[in-house]
Amino acid sequence: MSGCEPGEPATRPPFRDPRLPVGARVDDLLARLTPDERIAMLHQYAPEVERLGLAAFRTGQEALHGVAWMGPATVFPQAVGLGATWSPDLVRRVGEAVGTEVRAMRARDPRVGLNVWAPTVNLLRDPRWGRNEEGYAEDPYLTSTLAAAYTRGLRGDHPDRWRTAPVLKHWLAHNNETDRDTSSSSVRPRVLHEYDLAAFRGAVRAGAVAGVMPAYNLVNGRPNHLSPYLREHLRTWTDQQLVVCSDAGAPSNLAGSEHYFDTHEEGVAAALLAGVDSFTDHDQDASKTIARVRGALERGLIDASAVDTAVRRLLTMRCALGEFDGFGGEDDPYADPRSAGFDTPAHRALALEAAEQAVVLLKNDGLLPLSPSATGTVAVVGPLADECKLDWYSGSLLRRSSPREALAARLGADRVVFAEGTDTVRLRTSGGWVRVPSGAVAEEAAREAAREAALNPAHTAGRTDLPPLTIGDTPTDLALANWGGGVLTLRAPSGRYLTVADDGFVRAAAEQPGGWVVQETFALERHGDGHLLRHGGTGGYVCVAAEGLKVADRSRAEIFHPEVVERGEDAVARAAAGADAVIVVLGNDPHINGRETEDRTTLALPAAQDRLWRAAHAANPRTALVLTSSYPYAVGDAADALPALLWTAHGGQAAGTGLARVLCGDVSPAGRLPQTWYASEDDLPDLLDYDIIGSRATYLYFDGAPLFPFGHGLSYTRFGYDGLSVRQSGEGAVAVECTVTNSGPCDGDEVVQIYASAPGARAQRPHRRLIAHRRVALRRGEMVRLFFTVPVDEALGFWDVAHGRWTVDPGTYEIHAGASSADIRRIAALTLEGPPPAPRPVLRRGLEAADYDAADGTVLVDRTKVSGDAVACGDEAVGRLLFRACDFGAGAAAVTVEAAVQAVAGAVVELHLADGTPLATVAVPPTGGRYAYTTVRAVLSAPPTGVHDLHVTLRGAVRLARLGFSG
Repeated sequence: MSGCEPGEPATRPPFRDPRLPVGARVDDLLARLTPDERIAMLHQYAPEVERLGLAAFRTGQEALHGVAWMGPATVFPQAVGLGATWSPDLVRRVGEAVGTEVRAMRARDPRVGLNVWAPTVNLLRDPRWGRNEEGYAEDPYLTSTLAAAYTRGLRGDHPDRWRTAPVLKHWLAHNNETDRDTSSSSVRPRVLHEYDLAAFRGAVRAGAVAGVMPAYNLVNGRPNHLSPYLREHLRTWTDQQLVVCSDAGAPSNLAGSEHYFDTHEEGVAAALLAGVDSFTDHDQDASKTIARVRGALERGLIDASAVDTAVRRLLTMRCALGEFDGFGGEDDPYADPRSAGFDTPAHRALALEAAEQAVVLLKNDGLLPLSPSATGTVAVVGPLADECKLDWYSGSLLRRSSPREALAARLGADRVVFAEGTDTVRLRTSGGWVRVPSGAVAEEAAREAAREAALNPAHTAGRTDLPPLTIGDTPTDLALANWGGGVLTLRAPSGRYLTVADDGFVRAAAEQPGGWVVQETFALERHGDGHLLRHGGTGGYVCVAAEGLKVADRSRAEIFHPEVVERGEDAVARAAAGADAVIVVLGNDPHINGRETEDRTTLALPAAQDRLWRAAHAANPRTALVLTSSYPYAVGDAADALPALLWTAHGGQAAGTGLARVLCGDVSPAGRLPQTWYASEDDLPDLLDYDIIGSRATYLYFDGAPLFPFGHGLSYTRFGYDGLSVRQSGEGAVAVECTVTNSGPCDGDEVVQIYASAPGARAQRPHRRLIAHRRVALRRGEMVRLFFTVPVDEALGFWDVAHGRWTVDPGTYEIHAGASSADIRRIAALTLEGPPPAPRPVLRRGLEAADYDAADGTVLVDRTKVSGDAVACGDEAVGRLLFRACDFGAGAAAVTVEAAVQAVAGAVVELHLADGTPLATVAVPPTGGRYAYTTVRAVLSAPPTGVHDLHVTLRGAVRLARLGFSG
């Protein structure tokens, strides 16, 4: 990078002297920057400062499971697939490979950034989330453990110099694409501390995280880009100068879609004060952000110290990356060619290892593994049988393997029969048949142009160098795939998908569906005796223009009459009938029906895909179903009917080979589910219900019977568990030991899972909670003694809302060892001594409204725009709160209610005991605004003494902040 070479030792400024402490170097550089230069550094695209020899700097290089958006790179399995490996060692090595490729790619293209936005540590609370593929697991311990491993690999092991600077996404409680920039996640304190914060906490404390990115959504009524938890929690977990990078466009949302402030100056000032350091807004145009910061300074909303604080954090990160010492110099630990590999044999082998370890065997009644010597013909069928799909955060493939290709290579091409299972159709209009004209294309030139077009693939335009579809006398057979919900793709015989470019014409021009707005999806809408063809990307309808087929408004829509040449299930049945075994590969395209910006509405397989496995099984009972997907499906019928069922996330460049090696027994499967597979979406709460305790969600609290439980996964061998022991060590930890033996017929990996349970606890606790695990390789007949040490507070603690702190209650706990959350092999008890937990000291501390034990019909809202929570009624006008074990001492005579009421009609807060004894009905008058609080005092009609459960009922548009009691 030009301008980064250090000067001569005698003349170089202190900020370029690696012998000085980082803080002193950053202070020196900050002092040399002018106020305008400092403000400019707050934008994602910080300009160069030529007079100081500082190069331009960009925050944000996508690197979730490989280097993304910068052209070809090694593509590893999706993050949820890496989560399915349950292997911190593997994930660390993947992170190391990705970080190495970032450095190698930067050496040839300075646009490649070293501040990487990865990994995503949002918990997979609801499998309908469109970005399910980006997370590791529904469990905070497993997510945090894998995130710590990945960031350690990205960061590197040098004590001072960082290979890359990882930023965790997306702070906080973010699991919905529906209204993602305006919806508020209602997160009670226990869920906040035990679940959402926990996923970030462990990874940050591990020391390889450079910062976080706030999410688009609001939490308890306050935008995440103003989160008080950045200051109250995140920055207390480490001494590092963490950088907070905004999500794209989110700063503008504060005064835009969220209407949280009246002006953008107020929004940017509040974000800076909350701790946001880098503003990702208006793409590469920094002028608006700069103008807003200047406006905030002029209005006195912030002073220069707020800018300096943010810039200091950014410069500290840049210093750690080695920018001020000169990239590629003799002191750069990452300049050695041996540490700057790109697409190396080691990386290819690692991609294969990751693909193998990510495969989860869900069911096997003896069909698998296939015997390469004894199995004759294998039918490989389904719309994903010959695919190697990418997602929004993938790099471009350097190489690929599909299941069909890999099985043909393993068994011989003559022993593999393929049927895609898409319908072959023709489209007829009143003027003739839809046809795809032939035309010479420069494919490689087009691909190279697309690679060079922009850093952000959302800006990539569709191709216009091919002729549009026309109407003629001769039809073109099209492959129609129905991805569910009426969403279709149509593919020409050339293999290219029908798509629409900016000029509106329909062409067979796309290699795959993709892009921020997918232009390759269509829907057939019934119209009279025919159908209209609606384009998904534009919402327009296909019409026939003089130059060819084009998208226009509905009034010009052409009526199409689809004719099916062959049904996909017929082709699948024919291939299956003549085979010795059938592998049906179904699942999703990561750009369609469940992706960023789009949640799923169902867990069901698309109906067209459901018909395929049924057709294959009817033709050949020796049928295995492989689900290749970014998320779980509810496939109860398939699980009941088929002899074998597997799942793998989209497994990157080696996906097909990894799967084939598992199917053929070269590798015994050992992937484990990183989230619960529910039997039906009816088992799930509302998508926006973030209270996993109250809604009984995730394996932690789910009371029903899942289709497949968290942690589930089978093997071709067997493992026995014995000798479980547990004790409290002298270092404030729980020490667990157990013996695991491979008692089966082959070598294999076992994922040993350790859970804690608190039967009889005073608060609702998880059924069991994962506290430790290990993936261990055992040869046939081998036995190993495993040791785990977990801090007591992490293993057995919870957030005590009664006292506002993390606590461990005395009592008897159970430690479970097993192969999944539902397959517990051994249980041991551990008793902790100590004084009994004290009740709520309400006379001394009062009750914060958000610190309830249970609630119904309420939501948490922002007490002020800066910090604090209050409780309000939800959709109904009545809400109820329960506070357990309130100690009223010798007697409470009066209550004070601190609340705000914006409505003209006022509101009411009622108090009564568990036996129904009424205590008070407090009328709260209008206060003039949602943040205008008043305190109303009322005498208790039946002064309580001693310890009681307190019930509080809210009526009307009240925002309750706290209750106080006096004797």
